[in-house]
This record gives sequence, C-alpha cells and structure tokens, in this order.
Amino acid sequence: MTTTVEKTAVPAPDKRRALGRGLDSLLPGPRAVAPPPAAIAPPPVAETIPQIQAQRSGDEVREIPLDLIDNNPHQTRYFFDQTMLQELSESIAANGVVQPVVVRPAANGRYTLVLGERRCRASKLAGKDSIPAIVRTVSEQQAAEMTVVENLQRHDLNCIEQANAFAKLSREFGLTQEAIGKRVGVSRESVSNYMRLLKLPASVMQYLQEGRLGFSEARVLLTLLDANLIPKIADEAVKKHLSVMQLEDLVFATNVPMQKPAESEQRAKPIDPNVRAAQTELERVLGTRVRIRDRKGKGKIVIEYGTLEDFDRVVEILAGKSH
Repeated sequence: MTTTVEKTAVPAPDKRRALGRGLDSLLPGPRAVAPPPAAIAPPPVAETIPQIQAQRSGDEVREIPLDLIDNNPHQTRYFFDQTMLQELSESIAANGVVQPVVVRPAANGRYTLVLGERRCRASKLAGKDSIPAIVRTVSEQQAAEMTVVENLQRHDLNCIEQANAFAKLSREFGLTQEAIGKRVGVSRESVSNYMRLLKLPASVMQYLQEGRLGFSEARVLLTLLDANLIPKIADEAVKKHLSVMQLEDLVFATNVPMQKPAESEQRAKPIDPNVRAAQTELERVLGTRVRIRDRKGKGKIVIEYGTLEDFDRVVEILAGKSH
C-alpha cells in the first residue's frame, strides 16, 4: 500500500513558484485562544509531531472535531486529484496528520478553515472524527491571502485556479494588481498575465482546467486579433497536440490577413541586417535552419533539426563552442 505524508507548504525551488513571502509573514503572532465550546480529548500519541512543531513556534495545537470546521469561503481550488487524496487518507489512517491545519474562530463555537483543505478531506476519507488544528484570529483579507499563498506554493494548481485567486483578492478587497503581487510575493506582471486568462471563452478555460492546454498556450491564444477565433484555434491546438511554437505560427498566420495595411507592410520589411547576418552564420556553422525573432533587442533563437542525428550533432557543436 502506497502512503504519502503531507509536508509543510514551503516555496517551491523553481523560479515560477518561488514566492517572496511565505505563509508565516501573513500570520499574526501567537494569540490567546478562547476555550473550545466543549471539552475535547487530547490528541493521541500518534499525533504528537505537530504539537512539538507548534511548541517551537509558539502555536497551540488542538484536536478539533471535523464537523465543527466549516469550508474555507476563499478557496479557489476546484480540482483535487482523487488518487493523491486517497493515498493521503491511507497515510493519515496509518500515521495521523503530521502537519496541523489552520482555522479561525467562527460563530456558535464553530471554526472556519483557513489552510489544509486536502488534509481535512483526506481525514474524513480515513474515517477520522477530528483533526489537529492551530486556531488563529485573522481578518477576512488575511485568510484570503493565506489561502492564495498556500495554493501558489502547490505544484498542481492550474492556471485558471490561480487566476481566480488573484481576481478574488481584487474583487472582494479592492486590491490593485501591484498590491496583490506584493502581498503574495509575485510580480505585478505575473498577476496581470494570470488575470487576463479569465477573458478566455469558457470552453478554452475548461481545457486549461483539465490540463489539455497550459499557461503558455493560453497567452498565445490571447494574441489573436479576432477573439471569436480563439475557441476554434484552441480546439485545433488540442486535437493536433500543437507545441507552443506551432501554436505561435498558427496564430501569426491567422493574424496576418486581419492586420491593417500599414501593419502588414511593417511585417514585410526586411529584418535587421545584423540579425540576418547572425542567422546566416549560425546556419552555416550548425548546418541546419535557424530562425531569429528579434523585437527591439529581445527575442529568441530557434534551431531546427530533422533527425536525432542532427540533434546530437548540433548539441555537440554548441557544447564545443561553450568551452
């Protein structure tokens, strides 16, 4: 039986997920927590790990009945992998919950979940009646920000869920894109790029939620001059399994007939002589087609190859040039 242990959410190592602010920066300091509505039994021995961890940071961990914890109203994650959820429930059944969830006090002796929805769901699947939790008094905005940060730090968050998280902060708390970026530790441009995805047609957003299209493909689709063509081009990209580069070429070819004469003439102008010379020299050295796309000093170099032998040869040449 495969088991997994839920780990503390920390910034992921890759640059896209590395956040400047962690959850700790959004959590207020230790607070005195009001007594629970009824006497709650102390946690079993199997769940002393979170208690020890909490003592180090000054937090108090309580064993709270799951039926007293209400859903997180700021949750924007819609998809939970059922296989991973089942594996987590098996781990919890065998080892307990290693990392406590975070809740905030609600009315009538109840609590509202802030962090740890997967652990709550998996605990219920495992037949647990209660879960170790840290009770924190936080505002609605703090709770929403903490939810967004926790979701951003998970690798399986799809781009539409992330876009909805940013939109929720903007809509409900009046935060600008720059303010959102500062609060959750990403750039303003990143917030803007994700929120633009919500302008896509519903059918395309469904592709993104299912993982059949990604963030890069979505950004390319948004460059179509005729927005009515987005669903059609997206369908073609999915059916033909187009790469981002192939999709870029398709969108470019679709846009050209729609451009104004002045724009078309500008596109038809010869490329910069220096760029052309560099492209010609690379093709001579590498023995394969090379395309350089330059826009005011920024762009990309595309090296094409026809066979695996060509690929190996080009890599060897580039490696030799780097020494």
